[in-house]
Amino acid sequence: MRFVTFAQRGQPRLGLIGSNDQVIDLAEINRRYLRAGSGDTLRSMQDFIEAGAKALGLAKKAAQYVAEKDPEGLKALSRAGALLKPGQAKLLSPIPRPRKNIILLGVNYKEHVEEGARARSVELKYPEAPVFFTKPATSVIGPMGKVIHHKATEKLDYEIELAVIIGKKGRDIPKEKAYDYVFGYTICLDMTARDLQRRHNQWFKGKSLDTFCPLGPCIVHKSALPNPQELRLVCRVNGEVMQDDNTRNMIFDIPTTIESLSSGMTLEPGEIISTGTPSGVGFARVPPFFLKPGDKVEGEIEGIGVLQVEIGVP
Repeated sequence: MRFVTFAQRGQPRLGLIGSNDQVIDLAEINRRYLRAGSGDTLRSMQDFIEAGAKALGLAKKAAQYVAEKDPEGLKALSRAGALLKPGQAKLLSPIPRPRKNIILLGVNYKEHVEEGARARSVELKYPEAPVFFTKPATSVIGPMGKVIHHKATEKLDYEIELAVIIGKKGRDIPKEKAYDYVFGYTICLDMTARDLQRRHNQWFKGKSLDTFCPLGPCIVHKSALPNPQELRLVCRVNGEVMQDDNTRNMIFDIPTTIESLSSGMTLEPGEIISTGTPSGVGFARVPPFFLKPGDKVEGEIEGIGVLQVEIGVP
């Protein structure tokens, strides 16, 4: 199952991607036809994730209801606003305003560590434990959004990452139970002001400017991606492939990351953990490459889709 947040009449709505990439308005289907549970469960992606198995049951009923309709029935659902064609639904970030900072991993692919050491002429050293930093909720935008090329930076860079969405509350989670706490997966573009990153000698500021955390286009439920450690991820700039790797090459896999992060710290439903980027980033290329207004950046992950943004001016 692929879940989205989309805008309708200026308001965010919770959707499920059906056949032919049509968007099922889950709350509208439930209100008009199924009446199978509380509308609050389907009010937003955050509420939906928190509702757990109950919410998934409602989504499955909605998908089945739509799948059983003949062409005339589908037209009726479209007229009622319960079923939208892909072009009719403007996708937002799956969780437009996360309740907590987004957590990201640094230096989690071996070749990325190596290219960074070469580019900065520093000693090569692989991390002995996951390296965490965060981005604020104000950095989040959705598909086809505009990443602002702020005046604060002259070295805007791209990074594609697989992001994990936590599905239930937990602390001190052992690796062997980590996936029990996962709801699903999405794409993160970790936009970075490299000059700010170096100037302040830490990662938070240079990675946290407004619009610097595109997320989307959907959240794929974990049942549809049984092996998230075997996914190809590609980043393109203006159609040119810049990064191309596989999640199998993470230094710290998802269970290790969740175990480490949750040690003494509570993870909550809807929390987002982005798992690091592979090699091919702009600052490490020869010569270095940085984004400019008008550039189009695409992040694609196997089984999830494509997240595209454009670089714009303030």
